[in-house]
Amino acid sequence: MNLNKNLELNTIAALAGKRDLNCVKQGDIIFRKGELGQKLYCVVSGEVQLKWGNDGVENIGPGSSFGVGALVDPEHLRFGTAVALCDSELIEMNREEFLFALQELPMFSLEMLHDLEQRLQGLKDHMNDR
Repeated sequence: MNLNKNLELNTIAALAGKRDLNCVKQGDIIFRKGELGQKLYCVVSGEVQLKWGNDGVENIGPGSSFGVGALVDPEHLRFGTAVALCDSELIEMNREEFLFALQELPMFSLEMLHDLEQRLQGLKDHMNDR
């Protein structure tokens, strides 16, 4: 595990220590494609699969966040479906909670952007390999 992932895990752990966690079971659907998105999720433990389109699949684990579009656009509809691959613990944040987290842990925003950039690069690499 690289240094950046350790930092992301530390930040998520700091956030988790101040909040109730959403415990999901293997196979639970966190959100479905087309639903109105109102929350961002951070993986504290476990693994979540994000599915979109016919071929788009991404598995994310502790230290990663997903569903950020819900905080950018108030009318955001989910682009894909998120399913727990195993029993997992998640932090859920609405827009107000997210803004508060940014104030309390400013590194959270930088680490989240770093994680999103790495995931985007992985998806680009996957598409180029086809």
